[in-house]
Amino acid sequence: MTKKLVVLAGGGSAGHVNPLLAVGAALQDRGYEVVALGTKEGLESELVPAAGMRLEIIPKTPIPRRVTPEWFTLPGRLAAGKKVAKKTIQGACAVVGFGGYVSSPAYSAAKRLGVPIVIHEQNARPGLANRRGAQSASVVALTFSNTPLVARQGETVVTGLPLRPAVAELAGQRSTEAEKSRLRQSASEKLGLDPDLPTLLVTGGSLGAQRLNEVFAEAMPAAPAGIQVLHLTGKGKSTPEMGGTMPSGARWIVREYLEEMELAFAVADLVVSRSGAGTVSELAALGLPAVFVPLPIGNGEQKLNATDMVEAGGAIVVDNSDFSSAVVQDEIFTRLINPELLAQMSANVEGIGVSDAAQRVADLVEQVCR
Repeated sequence: MTKKLVVLAGGGSAGHVNPLLAVGAALQDRGYEVVALGTKEGLESELVPAAGMRLEIIPKTPIPRRVTPEWFTLPGRLAAGKKVAKKTIQGACAVVGFGGYVSSPAYSAAKRLGVPIVIHEQNARPGLANRRGAQSASVVALTFSNTPLVARQGETVVTGLPLRPAVAELAGQRSTEAEKSRLRQSASEKLGLDPDLPTLLVTGGSLGAQRLNEVFAEAMPAAPAGIQVLHLTGKGKSTPEMGGTMPSGARWIVREYLEEMELAFAVADLVVSRSGAGTVSELAALGLPAVFVPLPIGNGEQKLNATDMVEAGGAIVVDNSDFSSAVVQDEIFTRLINPELLAQMSANVEGIGVSDAAQRVADLVEQVCR
């Protein structure tokens, strides 16, 4: 029996690629043939083949937001992208798009071929490709309930964000306090941490966040006794004076990068990070309290991404311009040494986290493939 074909479209950033991989894996487990459209420059060029999925290269076709010399080459690049997309999509039972410029030619080709479109929008503020694609989508799946995007002719469903398999697995394992303790002990041993100390995780993602690094470097000497901080600075963004034992005896462990982020999540009592959709969704699924410092660029989606966690009482937001050593001392260190407050924040957020979003999106794909 020939497998049904599903074409996935999305690439560039980890925010697009990770959900694509999660949904692709779920569909492969259900017996579908999965092919992804992506560029040779994006993360997908390495991650998609490594996940055992076929990648079809499509020309990079970002749409300029203002008139530039790129406008004059745009029609040709779009036509080339649509040609690759049309050839790949021919015979597919569905196209699943995750936004970004890779998705636009896929949506266009799918519409022309009459192939159903399923869209997943990761952010609280949707991007241009998905706004346009939603006009002809059979289903629009949303990470956040407050996202203003609907399927003009189809169904709109809140599914949550498809998580990286390792994080989804960790979320499923943290069902009891005893299991959380076991996972914390194991992860602490691997990271060289003390499982009995209140632990703060500071992360700016794989690229790091220079503002977070600078503020925490200033705040380090004021760290209270009896805590430890796991600070992931980003590659090339740590400095020799960062880390070590603070005057109070607090431990400050600095690493540039950690591939197994599930280990850091397993030991963390409180997390300080940017509020990209992936980070917010992972922390919500794990029930981890957070202090978010949204990236102050783009269209403001990072602040909106944190809305559900903040309204539930599981997180606070500090604007990048307001983030300071005083905030670290007054809002972060004080929370870290207050186990009752952290327990309440964790309980508040557990009700809104979703760990099976990849399966939920795969269910929607199967519905249109019947």
